[in-house]
Amino acid sequence: MAEFTYALQDGVAVITWDTPGKSMNVMTMQGWDELEAHIDTALADEAVKGIVLTSGKPDSFAGGMDLNVIAKMKEMAGGDPARGLFEGIMRVHGIMRKIERAGMDPKTLKGGKPVAAALPGTALGIGFELPLSCHRIFAADNPKAKIGLPEIMVGIFPGAGGTTRLTRKMGAMAASPFLLEGKLSDPARAKSAGLIDEVVPAGELLARAKDWVLNAKDTDIVKPWDAKGYKMPGGAPYHPAGFMTFVGASAMVNGKTKGVYPAAKALLSAAYEGAQVPFDTALRIEARWFTNVLMNPSSGAMIRSLFINKEALEKGANRPDLPDQKVAKLGVLGAGMMGAGIAHVAANAGIEVVLVDQAQEAADKGKAYSEGILDKGIKRRKVTEEKKAEVLSRITATADYDALKGADLIVEAVFEDPAIKAEVTKKVLGIVGPDCIFATNTSTLPITDLAKASDRPEQFIGIHFFSPVDKMMLVEIIKGRETGDRAVAKALDFVRQIRKTPIVVNDARFFYANRCIIPYLNEGIRMVGEGVAPALVENAALLVGMPLGPLQLIDETSIDLGVKIAKATKAAMGEAYPDAAVDEVLFWLADQGRMGRKSNAGFYVYDEAGKRERLWRGLTDRYPSLDAQPELAEVQHRLLFAQVLEAVRALEEGVLTDIREGDVGAILGWGFAPWSGGPFAWLDILGAGRAVEICEALAAAHGPRFAVPKLLSEMAASGETFYGRFGMGADAKAA
Repeated sequence: MAEFTYALQDGVAVITWDTPGKSMNVMTMQGWDELEAHIDTALADEAVKGIVLTSGKPDSFAGGMDLNVIAKMKEMAGGDPARGLFEGIMRVHGIMRKIERAGMDPKTLKGGKPVAAALPGTALGIGFELPLSCHRIFAADNPKAKIGLPEIMVGIFPGAGGTTRLTRKMGAMAASPFLLEGKLSDPARAKSAGLIDEVVPAGELLARAKDWVLNAKDTDIVKPWDAKGYKMPGGAPYHPAGFMTFVGASAMVNGKTKGVYPAAKALLSAAYEGAQVPFDTALRIEARWFTNVLMNPSSGAMIRSLFINKEALEKGANRPDLPDQKVAKLGVLGAGMMGAGIAHVAANAGIEVVLVDQAQEAADKGKAYSEGILDKGIKRRKVTEEKKAEVLSRITATADYDALKGADLIVEAVFEDPAIKAEVTKKVLGIVGPDCIFATNTSTLPITDLAKASDRPEQFIGIHFFSPVDKMMLVEIIKGRETGDRAVAKALDFVRQIRKTPIVVNDARFFYANRCIIPYLNEGIRMVGEGVAPALVENAALLVGMPLGPLQLIDETSIDLGVKIAKATKAAMGEAYPDAAVDEVLFWLADQGRMGRKSNAGFYVYDEAGKRERLWRGLTDRYPSLDAQPELAEVQHRLLFAQVLEAVRALEEGVLTDIREGDVGAILGWGFAPWSGGPFAWLDILGAGRAVEICEALAAAHGPRFAVPKLLSEMAASGETFYGRFGMGADAKAA
């Protein structure tokens, strides 16, 4: 079936993009062929006075490129994939340049046919790069629409002319938030920023675009960069103002990315180099840098984890085959920060919520938390007063447990004490109906043990939210030994309702996320105790792509929480407990009253307003720094492998059953070096053989916590990769 259709209407060729079977258009190889053919037809037909490019989808123009196009380009090149990618990208540039020049005389710049883009709604990636090649962009007044170039968020950059055109259209400084940060805008803000030209009522979109192309003059369709005397807004790199812009941009990019994200550096290089040459040469430079990024394994891993795998999990890749289990009425037990956050995201998604606490005052405070979030949204113009009232009306704050009657899902978020949780569970199960699913929000307590308080353990499940709930995208769903499929389906459908990303794991101490992040924190503490300079520990983590160093992260989560977890773990493990050296540092800090950010004192020093200032010098007084500090790479390997080996062990033990969930969960849950695509993707980039070599050296120097898991040894011996062995989709599950 056709993806683009052509119709001549009153002298205007209307080319409509409508990808069959998709809710939003995505560009394919077939699509490019059809689009080019229709453009050629329109330019050759004397009856055509102009062209309007629009969408057959009522609320969107396009969501981007079908990533299979990139794979196809590589395949077609055989043994030279870089050449295939470059030639494929240059063909795309050629089509869009054909639209931009529109048949005009190359010398006089006259005689071309006006081309307008009419966007009914969202236009992302190639869905915005294509309109940028048109002569005027009209967008429907659709406040839900998002317009922009988010490619940087998944490890690539706008490589179909978006980088070159936006930089030349707006100047490097003005374009940087949209290119380097992937900032998206609604139509009104997009027009204000200069991304698009007109915002019109939805019912007038096509008519207004057609009217413009029929009345446009030759000068209206010449792009500024094609006109004689063009000067880049804000100055080109060799201009004094432009020089400072690009110097500042380089510093900003390296400051934010620490040099580990290839796409950001490539984007800046394409913009900088392209700004010094004619436009068509700039497009070739952009294509070369885009090819460079696509050939980098980091970008491939990021695309796979943050786009393909994430989307698959959000669509229910591992959901049991059961009827729809969407939540109609949610009960939340406990109105503290976690409970209040869960109530907010659920009400914001349209779910009726009953928020219960022991005292009415506490329940009201929990509802007020939601009101505070909404008020911040109003200040930022992202929430209306009407929306605020609507969301708050869905939350019933009460101390009356009887209000939970009719709830089809309960999420318990009370204090992390098994006895208290058991008491609350029994009380609630005596009130709700027999079909209600009961979920506990816990980060450490075994689900199977907590389920003993229920007379229906098959309907008992763990749903682990991360704090702050309204901002963190990951939700970890934990199956107890007796948890049934309907409980899993219910939890997955609920997480999808609140627009977060779920992973499903089996019950074990610390589940998956905390199982991996705690060793990272412990390794940082252990190195401080050994005399490794705290600044080296922290900066080594940042330079390898972790969002926070381990010491700062402990301060953020609180040192007393770390002490509590350490004591509980030691009680459970007994003589096998391996972290006495960590406890020596952690307990000493707690004894000093340094509990982290919340007490304005921890590994770091804070000012009176709570702003982090510097590492506390008392650390090196107590634990003097070694004269000979370890190499940066060794510190980084200790920090990364502390996490990665736990991920592998979780897969070995069946706690984790899908490597996609392992990678997506690591990035979204605790920020594991996103450039790597996650722990399993990173091991594939590194190679199992090299990983084994590093671990053996670490184990020899630092102990058995770095011992190579059997699975990793097997893969090193056979030369396999995780994604090669466990694949994707159904094959992604461990045997």
